[in-house]
Amino acid sequence: MNVQKKIERFPKIDLHCHLDGSVRPETILEIALKEDIHVPTTKIEAFKQHTQVAEDCSSLKEYLSKFALTSDVMQKSEYIYRITDELLEDLSNENVKYIEIRFAPFLHMEKGMTFEEAVESVLKAMEEGKEKYGILSKLILICMRRHSPEVSVQIVEKGKAYLGKGVVAIDLAGNEHDFPPELHKKAFQLAKEYGFHRTVHAGETGIPKNIITAVEELKAERIGHGIHAYLNEEILEFVKEKKIPLEMCISSNVQTKAVEGFEDHPIKKYLDEGIAVTINTDNITVSNTTLAKEYEILMNKQGFTLEDIKQTIINGINASFASNEEKEELTGIFKEEFFKL
Repeated sequence: MNVQKKIERFPKIDLHCHLDGSVRPETILEIALKEDIHVPTTKIEAFKQHTQVAEDCSSLKEYLSKFALTSDVMQKSEYIYRITDELLEDLSNENVKYIEIRFAPFLHMEKGMTFEEAVESVLKAMEEGKEKYGILSKLILICMRRHSPEVSVQIVEKGKAYLGKGVVAIDLAGNEHDFPPELHKKAFQLAKEYGFHRTVHAGETGIPKNIITAVEELKAERIGHGIHAYLNEEILEFVKEKKIPLEMCISSNVQTKAVEGFEDHPIKKYLDEGIAVTINTDNITVSNTTLAKEYEILMNKQGFTLEDIKQTIINGINASFASNEEKEELTGIFKEEFFKL
């Protein structure tokens, strides 16, 4: 069996996948037409250009523009259920065994849907997906940096009703430059008190000190991206000492120009230095990627071996917000499938 076939058959895990960035283009187009939402074209191949970035994506601004239509079609619970179900179906075809899906409920409440309807739509699809597709999935609720700290507190207060029912954590995402993590400190302290796990997008766009702030003040257990820790030796040592897992998303980081190219990404340096790096998709549709593609990129551009890939997958199990029993079960499944390969 060649390396590519092995990669395709690898059991996989994804800890950093945004629901609204991972919607089938065909579904976006179909819902938009049904809901009379303006679309630039009805030709699916041309339409994909408005939902996916090209290889020569020039900036974060261009990257974020691909979410416009997705937000518009995710304003009804039936559509959120469908989109979640389709994502799990697609992942099952890639032998993904475990995924933590994240989404920001308040972004889907613009046309009357309630917080509860949005969250329960995802959870229902996830629960049914476990039976249909054999994928264990968990939900992370996102607090948006640009929203007021009070909204973040609301997410924690409302979200605690779903702890133990599929929701495992909260996240902070959005514009790092203008909205530092400490603005949302109260929500994250409350989240810890209630029993939420915590992850924070930090050090993604060139502000490495946000990593320390996220861990010390927001009590983050994992860091989303964390690319720029290497810019400051003190911060890199902090990540090592505290054993903070990093949710790394290679294609996305290159496309948003967080790094210049695949060869410039610090993931191999981090792995070699013993940091618990994990490989994730970020936005499957927008980045036009899969976990297998991410693995291949790392092997071709950074010299990753199959053993390196396996180590990042093991890191993912250990860093996941699954229960200890679920981690043991996943470890057994992964060891068995690795052995077969």
